[in-house]
Amino acid sequence: MFSRLPFFYGWVIVAVAFVTMAVSVSARTSFSLLLPPILDEYGWERAVVAGAFSTGFLMSALFSPIAGRLVDRKGPRLVIQMGALSVGAGMILATQVAEPWQLYLTVGVLVGVGANLMSYTVQSMYLPNWFQRRRGLAISLAFSGVGVGAILVLPAFQQIIVAEGWREACYTLGILTLVLLVPINLLVRKRPQDLGLQPDGRKPAPGETDDGGQRYRIVDPEWVAVEWTLGRAVRTARFWWVALGFFTALVAWYAVQVHQTKYLLEIGFNPIDAAWALGFVAVVAIPGQIALGALSDRIGREGVWALASLGFAITYAALLALKVWPTELLLYVMVFGQGFLGYAYTSVLGPIMAEIFEGPHFGTIFGAMNVAAIGGGAAGPFIAGVIFDATGSYDPAWIFALVCCFVSAFAIWRAAPRKVRSVVTAP
Repeated sequence: MFSRLPFFYGWVIVAVAFVTMAVSVSARTSFSLLLPPILDEYGWERAVVAGAFSTGFLMSALFSPIAGRLVDRKGPRLVIQMGALSVGAGMILATQVAEPWQLYLTVGVLVGVGANLMSYTVQSMYLPNWFQRRRGLAISLAFSGVGVGAILVLPAFQQIIVAEGWREACYTLGILTLVLLVPINLLVRKRPQDLGLQPDGRKPAPGETDDGGQRYRIVDPEWVAVEWTLGRAVRTARFWWVALGFFTALVAWYAVQVHQTKYLLEIGFNPIDAAWALGFVAVVAIPGQIALGALSDRIGREGVWALASLGFAITYAALLALKVWPTELLLYVMVFGQGFLGYAYTSVLGPIMAEIFEGPHFGTIFGAMNVAAIGGGAAGPFIAGVIFDATGSYDPAWIFALVCCFVSAFAIWRAAPRKVRSVVTAP
């Protein structure tokens, strides 16, 4: 049956990932909308409530290697379904929260870890298997669901909070997660070969290498011949260059995402403009991710990673300039750099790892690498906050993050996936 499916089944997988990303990442991001009403109702300290999000983020890092091993052994469908059940249960149980520890367990751990099991980490472990020539485009289309979720799911969530209360909002999103995501992810398979298909819906052409069903122009046959395990991978310089690149990229990403609104308010922008800037980043990220993901299929992953790093560098340069010239033009530049260029990180993160360490243990290796990525995401806001507390200014924090952008681009260039498997341009 499946062997007769047309080549577009891979795009069905992309569509499922798109919807899953839209809901799962929105569920995790919804914490920022829950923060004000929970503070108003219980009067808990802000740090206590915000700590639930940080706890979920850190627990996600701890679970990433386990998720990777499960994907290798059982496939992504089981892991994604576990994530859907976790998010759905976390949201529904959050309606019964009465103590801080219950908030940490539900919205923090169950939703935070569950969202991680459905979003960037696990999707990046199997989506690259389905495409080679259009790998960057396919992954960027799937991950653009995050922007659509920010436009559709989060505003609806906020409207329910205003109209019915935060408990009803949590219950609704929990039910939506279970009813929508559990059935559609039954379609997920780890590799096209599991259905008798080939990546990109094609058979290897004469003279091309069929590397476990993938179609590549092999640049380093000796490297590709190795069956990479986590133990072997961590003993290579490439692994640590990628880890440095991922860590510094996420430092830059989350430092601005968390502190941007507060900074804009402090330098004179009104709350509406500050909120617009944060929301519009997600809007411009959609075409940016798709366009640059497709571009990576032609120029290589390092080039697009460098463009994404440049986007965040532009963001921080604009933030520094806004303090002196608080103009709308610079605000637009900051939004464009962060969203259209910077968010392209997500479209090449999986392909970079797949083109270096592809093999039967890829999920385990990627899961371990994701500790560095999530660690950067957790460290970025903290480091920026520490620098501000010590200096009384965000300027040194922005300069530090700006340096991280260039370090990240350099690190991925040194990791050089192009020197293992090159991008094969579709005719």
